[in-house]
Amino acid sequence: MKILQFALILFLFCSCGVSRENLSVSQKSATHELKIMSYNIHIGNPPSKPGLIDMEAIIKAIKAEDPDLIALQEVDVNTARSGKINQADIIARKLGMNFFFAKAIDHDGGDYGVTLLSKFPISETKVHRLTTVAGSGGEPRVIATARIQLKNGKYIRFGATHLDHLKNPVNREVQIEEINKIGLEEKLPFIIAGDLNAVTESAEIQKLDQVFMRTCSKCEPTFPVVTPNRTIDFIAFKKTDKFSVISHRVVQEHYASDHLPVIALLRY
Repeated sequence: MKILQFALILFLFCSCGVSRENLSVSQKSATHELKIMSYNIHIGNPPSKPGLIDMEAIIKAIKAEDPDLIALQEVDVNTARSGKINQADIIARKLGMNFFFAKAIDHDGGDYGVTLLSKFPISETKVHRLTTVAGSGGEPRVIATARIQLKNGKYIRFGATHLDHLKNPVNREVQIEEINKIGLEEKLPFIIAGDLNAVTESAEIQKLDQVFMRTCSKCEPTFPVVTPNRTIDFIAFKKTDKFSVISHRVVQEHYASDHLPVIALLRY
């Protein structure tokens, strides 16, 4: 009888141990990590080598970080100045990623704009034209968005943008208001990334902060690439989204572009 009681106790103890282990595995599998990169690639032209297009340097910088989602700015497609190559397609093929290029302007016989890349399937791609105030002298700007299916089967929206570069902030203020409106209307979790051409203490970024949560509060400088002194490249998500920031950092890659790449690791 005592032997039977001991066997029963041992069985129950082992069963409880297995249950706790299974619970631990279940809890771990309930959360995932997502690595985001924002990178203004300066059409693949290293600032130290005027006129040279070095796509391999850009690809190497990205590969070293192995991001899941990437927002690229200043991308040339079939322009004469870049040798009539499709930079978006070349980068995507070399990285083995899905991509969507969004033209902002015609330039030098081709297109110039932003690109989003994803390790995961993309759909519902869209180019949102942002306002450039008449008479301001600013270039047309866009935000490209796509629906991304993550590895857990859930969907998010991802956006890549590059805002007006003029000293007068009038265009950026309007453009950020429009991005905020897109964010508020979006039902999916929404991550945006790009060169916003506005520093953290500016009125434009304060507008962005009303709707979006930046992945950094005390942000490291991202521009210029030599002795950087201001932060103008950001990654952000809607405040209502259930992301948490594990880390945010600026990659110290000082050759390939005139901007430093930005990386954020998110938990979802």
